[in-house]
Amino acid sequence: QVQLAESGGGSVQTGDSLRLSCAGSGYSYSRHCMAWFRQAPGKEREEVAAVDSDGNTIYADSVKGRFTISKGSDSNIFYLQMNNLKPEVTGMYYCAVSHKDCDEGAGLGLYNHWGQGTQVTVSS
Repeated sequence: QVQLAESGGGSVQTGDSLRLSCAGSGYSYSRHCMAWFRQAPGKEREEVAAVDSDGNTIYADSVKGRFTISKGSDSNIFYLQMNNLKPEVTGMYYCAVSHKDCDEGAGLGLYNHWGQGTQVTVSS
């Protein structure tokens, strides 16, 4: 059974940093895409960052230069380092994994597996 578990969310102030972690189990893909999504209240879930099997990364324009996605030494763990946080990035953050390469235009449908989410709240 595939499981993804996020951790690291919390309530912080503008300018603070957080690191989200996603620990996966029950799968092993030679090609894959690992991603973080954000869903703000009343809005659609949107992709924030993604990393593929080769380490290539994709970022939403709103977080470029402030967020970094990376993979751990264990192939089923990945992270989202979030620096200089702003209130507009508040939302539930979900990690997701696909058995395919990343595809910037594919959206939510690319991903096979999802975590339950971790809340990030940034206050001004």
